[in-house]
Order: sequence, then structure tokens, then C-alpha cells
Amino acid sequence: MVSQPINLDLQQKAIAIHDRLCAEYGCPIPYFHTLDPLSELISSLLSHRTKNRDSGRAFKQLVAQFPTWAAVRDAPTAAVEAAIAPCTWPEQKAPRIQQVLQLVGEATNGEWSLDFLQDMPTRQARDWLEALPGVGPKTSAAVLCFSQLRGRALPVDSHHHRVAQRLGLIAKTMAVGPSHARLEALLPEEWNAQQVYDNHEVMMLHGQRCCFYQKPACDRCVVLSLCPYGQAR
Repeated sequence: MVSQPINLDLQQKAIAIHDRLCAEYGCPIPYFHTLDPLSELISSLLSHRTKNRDSGRAFKQLVAQFPTWAAVRDAPTAAVEAAIAPCTWPEQKAPRIQQVLQLVGEATNGEWSLDFLQDMPTRQARDWLEALPGVGPKTSAAVLCFSQLRGRALPVDSHHHRVAQRLGLIAKTMAVGPSHARLEALLPEEWNAQQVYDNHEVMMLHGQRCCFYQKPACDRCVVLSLCPYGQAR
């Protein structure tokens, strides 16, 4: 990945936004998952374009029905599809998950663990994950950040992305994928994994609780003075 040039003024703005949102939502924020990285990978694949409640149900049904990841890989695809039915597009995700598990099994000699990613530099670990089918920047960041690896990687979901655009941290035309590198580059290098995780969480929470897709509550926004979108309304 080409390193992202840092705009120091924009970085200071990002830090100011982070500090205000942390004061609003309470940092440090507890991690919501304690999954091993392979489980987090499968959970993240299920979450694509799916509400958290539904992807969570799909993941729980999958692990309840199949005792091991090898069993998921070797099961009839229709059985995997039935197990993950609560998520969107189970007919696409079932064969994709089996394909990913096949590749992980081969890469780990049947150990079914991605703990080795802990020993890699973050960029190398993300490249390894993104070489798997269906894994992009959001999923690779989620695996490193949300799993027991507790890595220093910034996931960007739709709420986070919307808030960042409105605040002027990224261009209005920038898609979610490229925004990962741009937004992560704005975070100070000395920040630890908890601070990076907090940044994702407070941006996401702000999108869920205040900066709504429709009718954002700008009148009670703690970062309104830093938001060109809100000031223009």
C-alpha cells in the first residue's frame, strides 16, 4: 500500500473530533468481541451488508451446527447456507466461506488458527487476509482490531464513513474501501490499538445516535463547530 500523505491541520481536526466524541461516548470503550481471529474472519464475512443482529444469529447458528471449521468446509454447501440463513445473500456467502476455510486449512496445515498474524507487521497481516476471496480493507481491519489479536487497524463501517465525510475528514466522493487508509493515516502513529479501536467506535456511535443518514440531529451534535455539513444546514 502506498503511504498516505498526512495533512497536519486535518490530523489535528481528527484528533479534536476524537477527543470530543470520546468525552461524549466514554473512552476507553470495551471491546465487544473476544473471538479468535479465524472466528472473527467468518463473523465479518457474514456481516457484509447485514445488520449486526442478523449476522450474529447466523454466526451462532453456524458454530452450533458444525463442531469445527473443518466440518463447515466439508459440509454440503446447502447445509451451510441453511445455517447462515439469517444473513443477507446466504447463497453467496456459504460457498465463499467454504472457499476461505479451504485456503486457511491449506495455509495452516490444518491447524485452523490465524494466531500467526500476531507476529506479522500490520500491513503484512492485512495483505495476507486481503488475498483471501471476499476479504477487503474493512474485513482485514476487523479481524485484526476486533479479534483477540487486538491489532492496531481501523475498520470503517457505513456510519463511520458518513460521519467522516460530513466532517470533511475525507472527500464526499471517496468510497468506503479507500477511506480506510486515508482515515487511518490521520491518526497519530503513537496511538495504541485501544485508541484506534475507540476512534472507530465513537465515529460509528455518533453515526448511529446523532449523525443519522436522514435528519441528523445537528442541534445536539458535540462536533457541530467542526462540521461543515452541519453548519451549512
